[in-house]
Amino acid sequence: MTAIQEPASTAPGAQHELGPEQPYVYARTELVEPDWRRLPGWQDVTEAEWRDAQWQRVHCVRNIKQLRALMGDLLEDRFYEDLLADQREMATMSMLLPPQMLNTMAPHAGSDPRKVTEEFYADPIRRYMLPVRSDRETEWASHPHAERDSLHEAEMWVAEGLTHRYPTKVLAELISTCPQYCGHCTRMDLVGNSTEQVDKHKLSLKPVDRQDAIIDYLKRTPGVRDVVVSGGDVANVPWHQLESFLMRLMDIETVRDIRLATKALAGLPQHWLQPKIVEGLARVAGTAGRRGVNLAIHTHVNHAQSVTPLVAEATRTALDVGVRDVRNQGVLMRGVNATPNELLDLCFALQGEAGILPYYFYMCDMIPNSEHWRVSVHEAQELQHAIMGYLPGYATPRIVCDVPYVGKRWVHQLAEYDREKGISYWTKNYRTGIELEDPEALQRRYPYYDPISTLPEAGKKWWAEQAD
Repeated sequence: MTAIQEPASTAPGAQHELGPEQPYVYARTELVEPDWRRLPGWQDVTEAEWRDAQWQRVHCVRNIKQLRALMGDLLEDRFYEDLLADQREMATMSMLLPPQMLNTMAPHAGSDPRKVTEEFYADPIRRYMLPVRSDRETEWASHPHAERDSLHEAEMWVAEGLTHRYPTKVLAELISTCPQYCGHCTRMDLVGNSTEQVDKHKLSLKPVDRQDAIIDYLKRTPGVRDVVVSGGDVANVPWHQLESFLMRLMDIETVRDIRLATKALAGLPQHWLQPKIVEGLARVAGTAGRRGVNLAIHTHVNHAQSVTPLVAEATRTALDVGVRDVRNQGVLMRGVNATPNELLDLCFALQGEAGILPYYFYMCDMIPNSEHWRVSVHEAQELQHAIMGYLPGYATPRIVCDVPYVGKRWVHQLAEYDREKGISYWTKNYRTGIELEDPEALQRRYPYYDPISTLPEAGKKWWAEQAD
């Protein structure tokens, strides 16, 4: 029986009072599933339907009309107008919200439309899954150095969908769709449907041909030992295709680590609880165990509200059938999780209640129209300092900056930092696949840019002058 949470005026345990001696006071909060029946469009949905992955996929909210039908009179027109303005002017990702994820937004707002609307506006999950025009920065919506493929992953493809960026690791993008679309997606250049602002690139090869090319490259490149299998989201790869690909990966003797990337563990845990998926994952995990391959799932949870009993059940099911680890790679975002309390609440929910290891928090990448989410390097450094000492060492996440042409760097690893202009400089100790003949790659300093809105007035003035 899934524990569901009845509507309440306040969320118990959601906000901790600061103690007189400690900046953060831990209080265990048991997981609950918000009551989906509080929303008019789901008031007759049974628990069996809610737990059904196909029901969840069929009833995803894909447009404003469907959102209105679900919410009834709970949201005021001003929200829909704001949402429409964002879709027309700013959105880099199309709307796709599984019921599971939408149900975690404003779970205690009650039934008064004014209050529901205000809480919907303020909700951290809504802020990144369902962005509206008024969320965005007005003066600097995009950084002047923002790019559609901000990490240049496609530039480093050695086969379609296979990015060889690090010496021993590759990223295999098997598919360009997800069960849900996050507004801040770093792969907004490729993933999802085109929007009014972005005409998406497309994978051209048939899935079987793409997988053949990836396997062929890995057989010819014994220096690669670690494969991140991603997309998109592996939850959208038909299971028979995914299992076949994973078995072929494990036939390559030099591949020792395989990581399955899926936000659906949080956004659509029902997928990972389907008997055919559980049985198939058990076969893959069993083969991995016999061959000495480390099989892990990497998910993407950005706020404690997303961690529900169904998420914990899906996680523990994966661990029970032999997956070695389930780890979280969140994204640090203003208005979502960029305070010490928000980060620590999330990490304790993940590690203590759901069996998910807090692993990384990435600084939000420099994609178009993302400045309202991004934090500066010095703010990220302060957050890393603030969360130390509360969690077990093995469960204390690293906050990292994914520097273009460099890769992941802990936020304290910069070589130089101009705080006034918001430009940090980074070095690296390896060449990417496109720098193998570049003698200067290991001596060069690579820039990264803070959001201009976080700079002192002199820095803002300098950037404005550059734009003239």
